[in-house]
Amino acid sequence: MNQKYQTSESALSPSGRFGRLSYLGWNMLMSFSILIIIGIIAAFSPGLLADPTTMTGSSMLATVLIGIAYIVLLYFSFVFTIRRLHDRNHIGWLSLLILVPGINLLFILYLIFAKGDDRSNQYGPRRNAKGWEKVLAWFYILIFPLAILAAIALPAYQDYVTRAQQAQMEQSIHHVD
Repeated sequence: MNQKYQTSESALSPSGRFGRLSYLGWNMLMSFSILIIIGIIAAFSPGLLADPTTMTGSSMLATVLIGIAYIVLLYFSFVFTIRRLHDRNHIGWLSLLILVPGINLLFILYLIFAKGDDRSNQYGPRRNAKGWEKVLAWFYILIFPLAILAAIALPAYQDYVTRAQQAQMEQSIHHVD
C-alpha cells in the first residue's frame, strides 16, 4: 500500500485501520455528537419523557429521531470497532462480540489496550492518529472515569440527602410530640 491510500481513505468507512488513539478519538467525537443531537431533540420536545399513553405528535417524532440517532451510533460503533480490529490484523466479523453481554466489556477493553501492528498488514498500512484524534482520545480517557465516578457518587449522594431529610422530619415529628 502506498501513501495515496493513507490520505484518501475515509475514517467513516469500515475498510482501513484505527490505532488506539484514533479509535478512542472517533468514539469520543461520535458520542459527543449524538449527545448534542439528542439534547437538541429533547429541548424541542418537552413531552418526550411524559407518559407514553399521552404522547403528542412532536414527542413521537422526537422518539423516532432519537431511535435513528441510536441506529447511527450503533453503525459507527461497528465501523470503528472493525477498523480497530483491522489494526490488530483481525477480521471485522469479530466486532459482533460487542453484542454479547459480559464479553463485550472485556472485548472493548482489549480494543483499547491491545497494541496494533506496527507494519502494514492485509488491511493496509499503519495509520497515524491525527492531532485532533489524540486530543479527543485523551479527553475521553480523562472524562470516562470521571463519568463512571459521577454515575456512582451522585445517586449515592442523593440517597444520603433523602435519608437525612427523612430522619430530620422524623426527629421534628418526635420533638413536637
